[in-house]
Amino acid sequence: MLAVSNLEVVYDDVVLVLRGLSLDVPDESVVAVLGANGAGKTTLLRAVTGLLGPHRGKITKGTVRLADDDITGADPASIVRKGIAQVLEGRRVFAEITVDENLRAGAYTRRSRAEVKESYARVLDLFPVLAQRRKSIAGYLSGGEQQMLAIGRALMASPKLLLLDEPSLGLAPRLVEQVRDIVVQINQQGTSVLLIEQNAVMALAIADVGYVLENGKVVKDGLAADLLADEDIREFYLGSGERRSFADVKSYRRRKRWSA
Repeated sequence: MLAVSNLEVVYDDVVLVLRGLSLDVPDESVVAVLGANGAGKTTLLRAVTGLLGPHRGKITKGTVRLADDDITGADPASIVRKGIAQVLEGRRVFAEITVDENLRAGAYTRRSRAEVKESYARVLDLFPVLAQRRKSIAGYLSGGEQQMLAIGRALMASPKLLLLDEPSLGLAPRLVEQVRDIVVQINQQGTSVLLIEQNAVMALAIADVGYVLENGKVVKDGLAADLLADEDIREFYLGSGERRSFADVKSYRRRKRWSA
């Protein structure tokens, strides 16, 4: 579905953020990308969706392919039309208009009224709370409801690939579980998902494959179940936080084994 190969991204012609990054999203799969703040996760999504320009960034090397199409550096509107939709970090719904108007705005690339109607029914089936709040102003929704609205709006484009940037950020544990279950359901309906998360347990529990990013590079990848059981991953993401980076964890373990 998505193939990112040897990608390099520079901001302001000076700051190198992604350093030869490669990853694949197989068809109808969930791929999790983990990493601390500043690892390059959001920059990766911007490169895929064509949103580097407004942030004074550009791709200097590598390619991004969606199925058989090379979309490297393409404009965002054409990328959406080809089948990629993104839910940005922080939800970013249109706060001054209704839930219904937000959802219909997500279908601006669609031309078939019948298909839009079908997508609308799908979203309300996934998110019953939105069906109850269709006439409510989006800015008055709770944080969890706004996250559901942001995901629903992206689904109105009927994407082949859905990009989620920190969907659990700032949500209560119960709502994190709801978002997790919704991502699983979306994937079971045939949509591939690239999930950017700091919540490693949630992300790896539902993913098929996982990648760990640090300083703009992939430092570890593999089956999600294997990563969840990996001692280094568990120490860095689930431990006491004494290590400053994932690389420190690996180096620490090598020194510990050597001294033993």
